[in-house]
Amino acid sequence: MLDYDGDTHIYLQIAEILRQRVSGLASGHPVPSEADIQQEFGVARTTARRAVHVLREEGLIYTVQGEGTFVGGPDEAPRKQRKVPLYQQIATDIAEQIKKGRFLPRRSIPGESALVEQYDVARETVRRAMALLREQGWIYTVAQRGSYVSPEESWPEA
Repeated sequence: MLDYDGDTHIYLQIAEILRQRVSGLASGHPVPSEADIQQEFGVARTTARRAVHVLREEGLIYTVQGEGTFVGGPDEAPRKQRKVPLYQQIATDIAEQIKKGRFLPRRSIPGESALVEQYDVARETVRRAMALLREQGWIYTVAQRGSYVSPEESWPEA
């Protein structure tokens, strides 16, 4: 339980809780994301980020951009490298859903927040996936309205 009235910053309290949790985990084991920490403790993203930063500085955890945060140092982890970056996997999944007719031409696709929740990734990962889909011609974005499936004639050749 967090002590909001005590003399210790909230992010340091969260860091201590996380330190206890990761102490029994093997190197390479995933650590909760900043979004997970934010939700679990009911704190701002900055607070969650500062707690993770403390553990990273102590060498207890490390972060791989686009993949997550893991126990241990990056050189000692048995974690397998992904062949395809996560944002590309998400873009491929959405493109498949478009091809299968789940998302129809000239109709909106789920927004960033929904996709962040659906894929359990950072907002930047979703943004990169959306940018890739736009580059490939699967979707287009209308300012202040969202992203829409491109007309079928604009889709890339299969």
